[in-house]
Amino acid sequence: MSEMLSKGYDPSEVEPRLYKEWLEKGYFIADAEHGDKPAFCIVIPPPNVTGSLHMGHALTMAIQDTVTRWKRMSGFEALWLPGTDHAGIATQMVVERDLRVNEGVSRHDIGREEFLKRVWKWKGEKGGCIIEQLKVLGCLLDWSRERFTMDEGLSRAVREVFVRLYEEGLIYRDQKLINWCPSCRTALSDLEVEYEENIAGEMWSFAYPLSDGSGEIVVATTRPETMLGDSAVAVHPDDPRYKHLIGTMLKHPLLGYEFPIVGDATLVDPAFGTGAVKVTPAHDPNDFECGKRHNLQFINILNEDGTLNAHCGPFAGLSVKDARSRVKAAIEEKGLFRGRKDHLMSIGHCQRCSTVVEPYISKQWFVEIKPLADEAIRAVEDGRIKFIPGHWVKTYYEWMYNIRDWCISRQLWWGHRIPAWYCEDCGEIMVRREAPEACSKCGSARLRQDEDVLDTWFSSALWPFSTLGWPDETPDLKRFYPTSLMETGFDIIFFWVARMIMMGLHFMKEVPFHEVFLHAMVRDHEGRKMSKSLGNVIDPLDVIYGIDLEKLLAKRHSDAMALGVNEREVKKIVDATKKIYPDGIPASGADALRFTLVSMAGQGRDIKLDIRRVEGYRFFANKIWNASRFAMMNLEDFDPARKPDPSAYSRADRWILNRLYHTVDEVVSALEAYQFDRAAMSIYHFFWDEFCDWYIEMAKTSLYGDADPAARSAAQHTLVTALDTALKLLHPFMPFVTDEIWRKLPKLGAEPESIMLAAYPKASEFEFAAGWDGSNAEMQLLKDIVRMARNMRVDSGLEAGRRIPLVCQSAAPETCEHLRAFETYVVSLARLTSYQVTEHFVKSGPCASGVVADVQIFIPLADLIDVEEEKKRAGAKLEKLEKQLEGIGKKLSNESFVARAPADVVQKERESAAEIGQMIDKLKKHMAGLEG
Repeated sequence: MSEMLSKGYDPSEVEPRLYKEWLEKGYFIADAEHGDKPAFCIVIPPPNVTGSLHMGHALTMAIQDTVTRWKRMSGFEALWLPGTDHAGIATQMVVERDLRVNEGVSRHDIGREEFLKRVWKWKGEKGGCIIEQLKVLGCLLDWSRERFTMDEGLSRAVREVFVRLYEEGLIYRDQKLINWCPSCRTALSDLEVEYEENIAGEMWSFAYPLSDGSGEIVVATTRPETMLGDSAVAVHPDDPRYKHLIGTMLKHPLLGYEFPIVGDATLVDPAFGTGAVKVTPAHDPNDFECGKRHNLQFINILNEDGTLNAHCGPFAGLSVKDARSRVKAAIEEKGLFRGRKDHLMSIGHCQRCSTVVEPYISKQWFVEIKPLADEAIRAVEDGRIKFIPGHWVKTYYEWMYNIRDWCISRQLWWGHRIPAWYCEDCGEIMVRREAPEACSKCGSARLRQDEDVLDTWFSSALWPFSTLGWPDETPDLKRFYPTSLMETGFDIIFFWVARMIMMGLHFMKEVPFHEVFLHAMVRDHEGRKMSKSLGNVIDPLDVIYGIDLEKLLAKRHSDAMALGVNEREVKKIVDATKKIYPDGIPASGADALRFTLVSMAGQGRDIKLDIRRVEGYRFFANKIWNASRFAMMNLEDFDPARKPDPSAYSRADRWILNRLYHTVDEVVSALEAYQFDRAAMSIYHFFWDEFCDWYIEMAKTSLYGDADPAARSAAQHTLVTALDTALKLLHPFMPFVTDEIWRKLPKLGAEPESIMLAAYPKASEFEFAAGWDGSNAEMQLLKDIVRMARNMRVDSGLEAGRRIPLVCQSAAPETCEHLRAFETYVVSLARLTSYQVTEHFVKSGPCASGVVADVQIFIPLADLIDVEEEKKRAGAKLEKLEKQLEGIGKKLSNESFVARAPADVVQKERESAAEIGQMIDKLKKHMAGLEG
């Protein structure tokens, strides 16, 4: 006898209880040293230690957990390895803010050593927040292997990689033009700069006078303040207007120094503008290269905080914005202004703080990336790594073929400090795995370690092998490298995916993973990016636990105000929230959220998340629970050991077992292709539409009353088989509700104590039902007849539960035979008083009628309704509908309305017209039937 389920499913009680048990029993732990199972490994994209769970994380975790559970149930030794990233800039900013707010001091006031102690303390107290949130989602992560990008093992791996690359000549230190954030006061890689396009600006022209006073040359710029760092004007060497001036000196009109006119065919297009280009080698990438070609002076005009430095004379100390207006005014005052034009600009901003990024000349550490990129390109070209969806390969190639050396040093305190030491006496640079005691060149003990730390993405690039124990040859590294799948968002394909491929190939001589699945973005229900400034962020925890309207409004108001959103926009956010969530966000549990995200994760399609969809899948969990409860209530005398004779299976049994066979095949093939949405919806369709809505109702005829014992046993066996298999299929998607039900379900054989340890279904296990494909056509006819009878009942003005007579007519004897065989099911499902199947039916009074395939269906109405009253009711309704249709028709025939109204409004009117037209047709048909 099965253990009974409670009346209702309560995820708030079940989910934390089960997760605690899974942890305690070690279900998540992978075995690297024993057994002969094939290995499967995913490493989590490490969330920032400062982070909290957002919908992007939830999608990533839901997909990865689905894959890991499926693989483990399919016989793999599956490892899903967790960890967090130290998030250099983000974490330092958080702790600096706390110091400033709580103690009124900066990191410089307390010094590096004390500051790092504070960061580690903060990490210990608050850095585990997101880890606990991942557990709420039900993630099957092996917490015994949790890593942190600055733990001792990973720090050792980082030093080893840095030293090896340096010794190979692939890491070097040089003075170059880099991206500089004046707010974060650190260098940024190209990928850490986000560009805002089509910003309104101007092309501002002015003249540089020749030193000898014999003339001038006119240049144009979008940034007049950079003229304070100009060290040349370039012209095309073949331009007849300027050819004779090459080598002539110009005098800076504001700072007084002289610089030359140079000929440069690479930088200058003689057909563009005046054909003369101002050259600021220290503040423009193209000018930087020109400066190297002509051995120009590199004049830095900026301080680290973005203000102008002492070189700029009277402009020193000004912000870039203020300097721009002051420089323009000074040039105009000298009579050298030559005009302006509107000009659209592309402006780079710091990814972290949104400050405008400045091109800035600085001595930094770089990785010579092309030798690493070449092999990474080949790994994709020859199929060692496969991108899913495949269109991302083109994007990958475009970036890799045009890759530039990677600036890896950051002017921060929190992070992996660069393992380079400088001799204070002779200037020797020593790169070592451990701190040297003396200079290798002069023997001096006066050594100073480089102040900078490495780009956070440097340690992340080593994640697939460093987390498994490299540089040691550990059992984990032997068993699980290369990892199997990299699943992440498309937005970090360059930041992370490409760099992992490069580092993995270089240090492990193997690809770090065989497949890369790139999921799309989670947006709001209107397709907008989720943003606190828009007030449309949906917190996964609010969906899981629920949040009332008052708290939701306070949360969104606070978020928007913290970002400086004005009061008018904040009011819009509040009003929109009230409209969309009048009662707040209801608690739906982790299973419902997970299933929503995975079922919408079609390859290459962004997810438009609507809370109503999550609520729908909460009802799905309840539906599964109630169906399972019904099954268990009818299994008191079930004997799993007594397998039914095939002849005992009813038509309904054969149909659902055949559908189960095909569903298993569909789900497994979809999972193998990473078509998670197709897999999820296949299970959903089977569970809800076929098992719950139809099979359970039909099975009652074999389970209730005076049913034949053999038929009852067959129905019980079918119920358990279908429910057991469907729960296993669904488990990777909805782990909590499936495990809770499955534990209490009778088992057909030896099974483990948790569903996550059970074997995933295979279609081959149900091949005995493959030959029952014919049952699908039979059952489709049955379902169509029942639906038609239900609709006809409602269209005739009868109560939905009222029992009715039904007549089915078909000229085909074979069809009539099928219809008679369905009698028990049709009478029960359609709620009939009588059921007649005939090849010829003669109407003897008013009837409702309909057609399904080659079957005509009739409901004699004489004893069910007052025909005359029904004629009046139907006539009045018809008149009302025709007036509505006439009104919509006038609107749609009005060219002005169609041209001026929003497209969605016009479309809605057309849809309304079509719907009313169908209602009129049905009503006319009904009224014709009333005539007898």
